[in-house]
Amino acid sequence: MMDRLREGVNSIAVKIILGLIILSFVFAGVGSYIVGGNGNAAAKVGNVEISRGEFEQAYQNERNRMQAQLGDYFANLLADPSYVETFRKSVLDRMVDNVLLEQHAQELGLRVSDAQVRSLMLEMPQFHKDGQFDSEIYQSALRRAGFTPESFAEYLRRDLVRNQLLSAVQASDFVLPSEVESQSELITQTRDIRRVTLSLEQFANQVELSDADIENYYKQNADRYTRPEQVKVSYIELSAAQLKDSIVVTDEQAKTYYQAHLDKYSSDEQREVSHILIQGDDEAKAQAVLDELNTGVDFATLAQEKSDDLGSAEEGGSLGWIERDVMDPSFEEAAFALKNVGDVTGLVKSDFGYHIIKLDGLKDSVAKPYEQVAVEIKQEIKDQEAVEKFYELQTELEKVAFEYPDSLDDAANAIDAKIQTTDFISQADAPELLKMPAVMQAILTPEVKEDGLNSDVIEVAPEHVMVVRVEDARDEAVLPLSDVREQVVTQLSKVKGEQQALELATSLVSELKEGKQTLLQENGLSFGEQETIDRSSPIANVVFAMAKPKDGQPQFAQAKDFNGDTVVVELTEVKTSDDSQYAEQISAQLENLNAQDNLAGVIDILRKEATIEYFIVSQ
Repeated sequence: MMDRLREGVNSIAVKIILGLIILSFVFAGVGSYIVGGNGNAAAKVGNVEISRGEFEQAYQNERNRMQAQLGDYFANLLADPSYVETFRKSVLDRMVDNVLLEQHAQELGLRVSDAQVRSLMLEMPQFHKDGQFDSEIYQSALRRAGFTPESFAEYLRRDLVRNQLLSAVQASDFVLPSEVESQSELITQTRDIRRVTLSLEQFANQVELSDADIENYYKQNADRYTRPEQVKVSYIELSAAQLKDSIVVTDEQAKTYYQAHLDKYSSDEQREVSHILIQGDDEAKAQAVLDELNTGVDFATLAQEKSDDLGSAEEGGSLGWIERDVMDPSFEEAAFALKNVGDVTGLVKSDFGYHIIKLDGLKDSVAKPYEQVAVEIKQEIKDQEAVEKFYELQTELEKVAFEYPDSLDDAANAIDAKIQTTDFISQADAPELLKMPAVMQAILTPEVKEDGLNSDVIEVAPEHVMVVRVEDARDEAVLPLSDVREQVVTQLSKVKGEQQALELATSLVSELKEGKQTLLQENGLSFGEQETIDRSSPIANVVFAMAKPKDGQPQFAQAKDFNGDTVVVELTEVKTSDDSQYAEQISAQLENLNAQDNLAGVIDILRKEATIEYFIVSQ
């Protein structure tokens, strides 16, 4: 009882790859790989650390991408802790590989100019409006992705340098015409066959079984007819979601809440700003630009000529409208300290260099009318009250379920819940709610399963708990033959029917190879019409492994189709197509495969030569 008191820059392929990477960053809403991290390293490659923050952002980005592609299937995979660990390790491995490639590219002296970065940025279609680069779209997209203009430019620079190396590896490979021709012939090859199908169902229906046969099969396969350990479970649930239905919020309550939280329903103060950035620590250079500005030179003109922010320079330094908590803190503090349109700061130091900031416009905070947010407010109040009531009832549930452990009646009355009771269930066929690891673990504890006591309160989701108890239990047992005889007969008939079909098929193939057809005639069998199959056929593995017919003599073999039927195959002709429509695709695929092998070889060598330490994978 005491236990209850204790849980390649220019190649098309590289641009496509780079575009996909950038799109995933810009539109998936994840943070930058360049900025962030909590100071704890996830891995270390030589002297370069991959921060835990970078890793978690990359992991979440890849997880979101896979979830979008695979949906519920991927969600089910994530329920397996071993899969999650493997998945996280693969993400970190790719990040390590990227660092290795960047380091190798630097050792080779590969560089990317500001002009290349600027050109790529201005050409990216996701920053375009009506075919032209749009500064507001650019700034908005970067803010959604967690980038600053400086960090995004640095990300592009690093990625372009790395892809220069990838382009070199890819460009070094080629495919001979003879390789393409040979591969094309294999891929487009078809085979003409005829077949005799020996139906499993038909053979099974013809099987005659004795009582002894049935008894022996039942004993030899007792595990198939074993009923697993089972329990009959009662449980009660408590969730904030269910409690919302009983909560009513009046207009008076909603209006009072609106007035008390007016800031929540007001737009943020915004500032339209431009800036000139001088990257690095060259204060003298930045001061010279500021001095030039103070002589009366136009700010936009100077930004176009002097600013190191490649994205905004084209727009005269304009960063568009900004809100608080989206820019570098020192930049933001200086920008929001400006009072009048046209005001310009002095030099502002940030992690990216020196800024000169100009205020172009002001938008004060504006409250939305109550009518526009009334529904939202009522839902928010309802959510809050449901959560508050949930925790009150959870405390009561914990108390009553513990004080009256021999029944769920008192606990159910305390929280006004209905007791749910299952039939006998095993771990395999339990309802999904009871299959959850924490719930099943509670059901199997000695106090619950053997002593018949209430479980502790189990959290199955945020603001969702339950209490379970075992009402009855029965041990694992081999079911009597009388209960499973029909199942035994069906399975044994299929086994024997399949054996007979295989034996006949083996004999038929052997006889047909000798040029005889006696067995075909004796069994009333004949080959069907000629058909042409390609490599997508269910029996392709067998048919395409058969030797080519010689001198007009067919080849014979046996196979299994998707239905479990046994098939005797007669191969009469192998055809190759001289259609070259796939030649270009095949050539590209072969080059890609070769390039991947080469890249894997390069990375393998770099890994062997580098000192790599992993500090975190699993959560």
